[in-house]
Amino acid sequence: MQCSPALLGTTHFPSGAGERLRVLAVTRIFPNRVEPLSCPFQRRQLAALARLADVKVLGVVPWVPGASLLGERARVGKLCRVPAEDTIDGLPVVHPRAPYLPLAGPWLSGVNGPLYLAGLVPHLAALRRRFDVVLGAFLFPDAWAAQHLARALGLPYAVKAHGTDVNVIARWPSVRALVQGTLRRAGVVIGVSRPMLGALEELGAPRDRVTLVPNGVDRALFQPRSRDEAREALGLDPRARMLVYVGRLEAAKGLHELCDALASLEARAPGRFTIALVGDGSLRKTLEEKRDAGLPLLVAGGRPAEEVARFLAASDALVLPSFHEGTPNVVLEALAAGRPVVATRVGGIPDVVAHERTGLLVPPRDAPALAAAIERATSHAWNEDELTRAAPPGWDRSAEALLAALVRARAVYT
Repeated sequence: MQCSPALLGTTHFPSGAGERLRVLAVTRIFPNRVEPLSCPFQRRQLAALARLADVKVLGVVPWVPGASLLGERARVGKLCRVPAEDTIDGLPVVHPRAPYLPLAGPWLSGVNGPLYLAGLVPHLAALRRRFDVVLGAFLFPDAWAAQHLARALGLPYAVKAHGTDVNVIARWPSVRALVQGTLRRAGVVIGVSRPMLGALEELGAPRDRVTLVPNGVDRALFQPRSRDEAREALGLDPRARMLVYVGRLEAAKGLHELCDALASLEARAPGRFTIALVGDGSLRKTLEEKRDAGLPLLVAGGRPAEEVARFLAASDALVLPSFHEGTPNVVLEALAAGRPVVATRVGGIPDVVAHERTGLLVPPRDAPALAAAIERATSHAWNEDELTRAAPPGWDRSAEALLAALVRARAVYT
């Protein structure tokens, strides 16, 4: 790979004077032509990193035998339409096909590590002598496989964790030892929140190799805007107290509890509250049925970032009742947009939401507490300046921190 002049000065790049660090990112959590809205934070961070370093992405696609026969009836069938190579936000992306065992669960998921690695092996020859460091984003199977790929290429590797991989998957009996080994041998282990750093250390990451790289926010897109104008543009009731949820429509996101909380609010004050659900997932049909039965839900489906920003502007607050999280980027985006956050006290959320100052935090799986917080949050006069100050800077700052971590991983190796 031809190297070009460094943007930040040669002292940042131990791979040679005047050269940019060459990074190979390995991850399943990356958008593609079939799922263009997937994991936007990953795309934005790596696109920002590509302004400082040479970055190539192995955006791994799950595959099972006979997937193409399933067509549009299953996700793996739809993913057969993903091209072998692509360019996304200026990033060169290769989409290896990785076989996996569906519904493996806590006791069998360990087998998905070797299967994932098998999907990378055919690309090994084309990757030799082209990179300085491998980045595995998501603990398992991504970072586990990235570790073995790096070893085959004679390169150091870094691990970047996100939330569910640390709080749930890494605890599974079939996976825990594999994750521990991956963390112990990594040049650098990256977490997106301070609580996550402690969790990574508990899993075996050496304390002196654990580092914080917070996510960023597109400050040009997520900023305070007129609520009335946003509601008019979306055709929403200007009088209702409206909350917006942004994320996957899955049970672990606390959406059953959210519906129970909304039902109790509706029983006490009919027509007073509305919740917009922005995203897609396995619960979409169930939620649409609840809407059709009279629950004041707007099931908006997946939307691009520009429309997410409009929904946040139209809202009185963001609501995120998840059972587990890392540091969800939508929380940072809501704060940057000047909107308070009603969320569960899990993962890295308390690290960025100050209870009673920039939002309200409740226990997970507690619909009555969630209902009370929604009622309180939508009747409180929040300080918009304090909310926006609580959000992080743009993605360029996040990319600078990520670059420093990757340079450190290379230095440890050498």
